[in-house]
Amino acid sequence: MAAVAAAAAAGKKVFEAFVSKVPWTVATRDIKAYFGQFGQVKKCLLPFDKETGFHRGFCWIGFTTEEGLQNALQKDPHIIEGAKLQVQKNRKPFSGRKSNKEAEDV
Repeated sequence: MAAVAAAAAAGKKVFEAFVSKVPWTVATRDIKAYFGQFGQVKKCLLPFDKETGFHRGFCWIGFTTEEGLQNALQKDPHIIEGAKLQVQKNRKPFSGRKSNKEAEDV
């Protein structure tokens, strides 16, 4: 029984990376496409500043497998549009965070 519960829990787990130094010209779809080479991307959260209209230069990438996350962490450097990204394992899950719009209106 415990193995079944563990398997069900593993299906919902997201393996996350925190990415900083993202150029302002890069869109969410670009980041998802880039990180998709390492494994299936389940989630990409790129917060925007409502005053400037630009994103804040960092994001969270959620992979469906630990292997995808490890593949991304092992590659160095990560370069998008000529800029070197900083990629590290995320220490706090973002799955429970409010969306950007909700967070800024509070």
